[in-house]
Amino acid sequence: MGYAWWAIAVPALALMPITATQAAVRTVAVFNFELDDTSLDGAMNGPRADEAARIAQISTQLRGWLAGRSDVRVASIAPVAKDAAAVHLQACGGCDADLAKRVGAELSITGTVQKVSNLILNMSIHIRDVASGRVVATMNADMRGNTEESWMHTMRWLERNRLADALSEVTQ
Repeated sequence: MGYAWWAIAVPALALMPITATQAAVRTVAVFNFELDDTSLDGAMNGPRADEAARIAQISTQLRGWLAGRSDVRVASIAPVAKDAAAVHLQACGGCDADLAKRVGAELSITGTVQKVSNLILNMSIHIRDVASGRVVATMNADMRGNTEESWMHTMRWLERNRLADALSEVTQ
């Protein structure tokens, strides 16, 4: 009698519709963060190699974190990377949505680090719905200290405390 039940239940499970979690997977294009250096140090000395390395590191960190989630799939931005690097994504009137569409993404994620000084910085992440062109979530966190440790700590904090919830809302 127990066998007859399993003989019917197991094949029936295979015929069940896709669950809400499986259906909610959305493709995201994660563009490299941009540094908005409004500091006196930046005005006097120009771009710094250590900050450029940190921009690359937090961009890579974010893509890796997203790749570990079950509700998103990270699209490769390689086909549009040169076009994305040629513009300021926060000031191009939503061109990130057009670039994301070209790589098959449904959501575009951009970010900035604004440097006010070597002590005061702010990290922001923006999620845009590609179809509508509308920003659906924005989050930011202030950080103190211009070090690799402070940048990575801030990125991980945003991932856990802001981005996870925002993605859950936009992938439902």
